[in-house]
Amino acid sequence: MDEKNESPQNEGETGNADETEQPIGAEQAEVSKEARMWAMLCHLLGLFTCFIGPLIIWLIKKDEYAFVDNQGKEALNFQITVAIASIVSALLTAVCIGFFLGIAVMICDLVFCIVASVKANDGAAYRYPVSIRFIK
Repeated sequence: MDEKNESPQNEGETGNADETEQPIGAEQAEVSKEARMWAMLCHLLGLFTCFIGPLIIWLIKKDEYAFVDNQGKEALNFQITVAIASIVSALLTAVCIGFFLGIAVMICDLVFCIVASVKANDGAAYRYPVSIRFIK
């Protein structure tokens, strides 16, 4: 009897572990190489084109790849937030605080975009920590 009781528990434990591991692996397996590339480009183009590059890629590829839809929205929201912060820092240069705020915005934009690009290339969804969610 003990063997029968241990057997289902062990199966249940491994079954639960397999169930929790399978969706993660399944999600990663669903992200194709092309979807990862387009999502990575959404994040990288934000560095060079503000929100225009992510907007174009998101509009073109959002119906084709769910991963690009998700990451394109993230990149677009973050770049719009960066644009607003840049405008605010430009206005605050008259008070001498805008210069430092502008540098901080540029550094955050660079670091977060690189991290997001690497994560997207790995097939992991990245959510920017400081971003206003304009597009949901």
